[in-house]
Amino acid sequence: MQQLSALDAAFVYTEGKNSPQHIGSIAIYDPSTSPNGKIRFKDVLAYFQSRLGCAKAFRQKLVRVPLDLDHPYWIEDAEFDLEYHVRHIALPAPGDWRQLCIQTARIHARPLDMTKPLWEYWIVEGLDTIEGVPPGSWAIVSKVHHAAIDGASGMEMTAALHDLDPDAPPRVIHDDWKPEEVPSAGELLAKAHLNSLTQPWRIGEMIANALPGLSELRKKVTAGEISLENAGTCPNTRFNRNLSPHRVVDGITMPMAEVKMIRQAVSGATVNDVLLSIVGGGLRNYLEAKGELPDKSLTTTCPISVRSDADKGSAGNQVAAMIVKLSTDVADPLERLRRIVADSKNSKAMVGAIGAKNIAQSSELMPGALVGLASRLSSQIFASDSAVPASNCIVTNVPGPMTPLFFCGARMIRMHGTGPLTHGMGLINIINSYCGEVALSFTSDRDMMPDPAEYAAALRQSADELLAAAKVGDPTSATPEVQTRQDQVGQETQGK
Repeated sequence: MQQLSALDAAFVYTEGKNSPQHIGSIAIYDPSTSPNGKIRFKDVLAYFQSRLGCAKAFRQKLVRVPLDLDHPYWIEDAEFDLEYHVRHIALPAPGDWRQLCIQTARIHARPLDMTKPLWEYWIVEGLDTIEGVPPGSWAIVSKVHHAAIDGASGMEMTAALHDLDPDAPPRVIHDDWKPEEVPSAGELLAKAHLNSLTQPWRIGEMIANALPGLSELRKKVTAGEISLENAGTCPNTRFNRNLSPHRVVDGITMPMAEVKMIRQAVSGATVNDVLLSIVGGGLRNYLEAKGELPDKSLTTTCPISVRSDADKGSAGNQVAAMIVKLSTDVADPLERLRRIVADSKNSKAMVGAIGAKNIAQSSELMPGALVGLASRLSSQIFASDSAVPASNCIVTNVPGPMTPLFFCGARMIRMHGTGPLTHGMGLINIINSYCGEVALSFTSDRDMMPDPAEYAAALRQSADELLAAAKVGDPTSATPEVQTRQDQVGQETQGK
């Protein structure tokens, strides 16, 4: 039995009918690479069964303390049923990208059963008319509760279910799993009492660790090395309202080569800065077309992993966050990128001064019962459409492998991410990289974004505008795909 951290528990407390707190992905596979050229559902079940020992989250379920007087615990589920968690459906003809996004949004909108291990994997067949995807391909649409994993540990789960070779021999996995009995209410309350007695010492230790960082931050702010400009409020938008129960999912892809070409156009820019600039331009294009673009720049929350090498293989969340202006008030693509580069550096310096680990552990300062109360109260506050948002959206970057992955022998072609929404935060942009390609995907509320294809087109327009403005690299050295995109963007620009 293992207790959740305060941050992990907060995702449990904020779970609601209209705000399920799971993350996930759409991974598309080509079965022609498998040894037999095709894969049956029973093969998938057997494959999952063989990998259950690779990640604790597969067979652990939550046990909550009465009245939420302390954080919940993970226990090994004695009633674990693999076939409940791995499901099988098919798209009707023609089986295109829009249909897959709609089906994924329906799956993503439904909360997980909080009495069972908090994950589902849906095998989706019938993907016959998606551009760049071989006919006969199928997808895995995954859902895993945010209390169990963050983006980094989620990629570790992905690694547990994949091989680097379609003909890889079965893994030798030491699986000493044993089911556990559900503890009684008395046992849980006794543990809660003991934790409350040790809380003052834990608080004292964390405050002592945080004080040097706060002192360093004060010095750098006084010296003008760090600006606190982003600590102010951000504008209210259609994405910062009460959530409905409905979701939309979509996204675009682009070669990593294009992102790196754009990065070279601005000194000090990172791949993440370029992608933030594309999101900023996409939001500008989308809101401007609706006559809703605020004069003040939108801001985004960017999660930062604080997972060390020693933490690899552990579940749960180990993240801090920084706030970055997306410069949606800037029309010029390169100027927007320059401002984002400067703002990102400032935010990173602020997090660095305090210490990302200290920020991530700050929630541990609050007793368990108060974390639950605070989470529920904040959810109610942001359920009001008049509430002032902390930021306008989330942008999270989860780097993936640059070598092909194989599930049950089938080659993964592409991966898109899905993410949770909370009241007052109705848009999350998820960035995944895989095999030289970047997928910029998003999840939003259907009432806030009834036209997800329009936002996807706005992101594509933003990427093309930035690529055209960058004018980097020798055209003769560009890949054919990059050169074609550059030529198209140039022609469109001349025609305007």
